[in-house]
This record gives sequence, structure tokens and C-alpha cells, in this order.
Amino acid sequence: MLADWIDRSLADQALPAEGRLPFGRWRLHGPGILELAPEAPRAQARACVLSVGVHGNETAPIELLGEVLAGLDSGRGRLGAPLLLILGNLPAIRRAERFLETNLNRLFQRGQDQTGDEPARARELMASVDAFFARHAGFAPLHYDLHTAIRESRYPRFAVSPFADTPVAPEQWRWLAAAGIQAVLHQHRHSWTFSHYSRHYHGAQGFTLELGRVAPFGGNDLAPLRPMRALLEALAEGREPPGKVPEAMAFFRVEHELMRQAEAFRLTFPDDTPNFTEFAPGTRLARDAEAGDFHVGEAPLAVVFPNAGVEIGARAALLARPCPPPENGNPR
Repeated sequence: MLADWIDRSLADQALPAEGRLPFGRWRLHGPGILELAPEAPRAQARACVLSVGVHGNETAPIELLGEVLAGLDSGRGRLGAPLLLILGNLPAIRRAERFLETNLNRLFQRGQDQTGDEPARARELMASVDAFFARHAGFAPLHYDLHTAIRESRYPRFAVSPFADTPVAPEQWRWLAAAGIQAVLHQHRHSWTFSHYSRHYHGAQGFTLELGRVAPFGGNDLAPLRPMRALLEALAEGREPPGKVPEAMAFFRVEHELMRQAEAFRLTFPDDTPNFTEFAPGTRLARDAEAGDFHVGEAPLAVVFPNAGVEIGARAALLARPCPPPENGNPR
């Protein structure tokens, strides 16, 4: 069943509510929400949430998760940790769109009462994560939310570390470095993404992982993601993942969020500018009829996730500076 759960979910086909697999059981908690429970969890197991498709056109992580599930289904891998697997925005995945009405990955905040399919889906997913971590309270919580970016990047595979009181466990940097992550971006304030939800409300080790560039199903080169698959397989099996020195990655800290305040708004650099492109002091980065022009200050800034087409009041870009590798898991 695991090998075709993704395909059948995307085809909106009926699925059994629960069943057995080698070394454990599975149970559906709703469309695109699947829990795996091992018969004998390993001592190093964590309660892992693995989410994909929160943006519907980001297909490589969906295919990567399918490979991990095929290994568990066949018995090549032995389930040793509780897993919650999530296909985020099912209608958007089916239509190969980033979202249908609004960005699902800005809605993961308790108490949000917006109307529409995507706000309702965010509430369903938050409730599923709450219940999963409650059922497995004896395990350390972890959440990897897997994405791909809409543009090229100086670092094609990078992690966004959400702002939270919970410190990052030092082994996370070692695991991510060994998994092929090339850079880390530390958020400077709360941003209501899915990984931030688990980190903020549950104290989980949580990251948004950008794994290359958006491509349609069948158009992804998964070879660069083999180290990431090894990390996910190790977590699913409840064993210690491979590690590498964190200094193999570049570290950045967000210094400023560039917000769109007016209808008359534009970024003053080309639309195809890669993530982590650096701009010199004095460079004008945006023109906004309400907020005015934005210029780089006394030190260079790197732009990440630029998008002039966001809604008014939304983030049009993150602006970041390099920072030293973390000490004891925390950024300096």
C-alpha cells in the first residue's frame, strides 16, 4: 500500500483506513495524512513529521518520499520510528500550481480563522501534527518540511531554520551537512510556516528544506538528493543518520524582510536573480509607492525568495548576511 499511497491520494482514489506493513502498521488520518507506527521502535527513534507538497508544484520531494516509502513497503527498510507523512496541498498538487487561492505555507498559526480551502487545510494539518506528537510524547519531535524553490540559487539545497525559543540540537547540523544541504538561513522572527509551527508550538527540531528548483513530475533529477534520502531512511528506521562537520555549509542570518506595501511595487533587479545573490551597499532593491525605495545599508545583503508578485502586505524578499557556524546548535 505504501508504494502507491501517493499516486492514489493524488488520484483521489478510495484507500483503506489502516493496515499492516513489514515491522509495523499504517493508518490514514485524512486525505494525504498517513501515520506509520513501528512494532518495536528503536532506542534512537524520533517522532518524525515529513511533509511535502505544501506548495503544489514542488514535486521532487514528493518523488523522494515515494522512494523512501517503496523501500519500507518492500521490507528493504525496517520501520523503527513513528512517522507522520503529509501531502500538503492536494488540489494544488493535482493542478501543478503553487497554490489555488492563497499561500498555504503562511497559515500555520493557532487561532487563524480565515475562510477558504487552504486555511481549512492548514487547520486540519495543525490538528494532525498536534495529535501525532501527543500520541508519541515519549519521542523527541522532529519535522522536516520538504520544498523546492521557484528560482535558481547559489546554494541549490538549503535549509531555513525557523525563529523559535527552542535551540537547534547540534546533531541536526551534522545530519543536514551529510544530507547535501549547502547553506542554512536563520530566520530573525516568527514566520507562520509549517516547520515553524512544529518548532514554535511543540519544541520540535524543525526545518524547511529547499531541495533544488521546481520541476514537473518526471522532470526531476533525484541523484543530488540521494544523501537526503539516506537521512530520511535513517529517520524512518529509527537509527542514527550519517553526519558531517557543519562547517561544510554556509550560514546566513536574515537581517530584513522586504514587504510589499502598495499596488505600485517592483523589485529593481531581474526576476531571474538567483537566491543568495549579494548586493553592494547603496544598491536600490525595491520601489514601493507606499513605503518608498529600499536601499542596501552599509554592509552587503543577499536576497532570498524574491517575488514581486506577492499580495499587498506580504513578504517580497528576505535579505540576509553571512554569519559564523553555530556554537552548541545556536547561531552566533
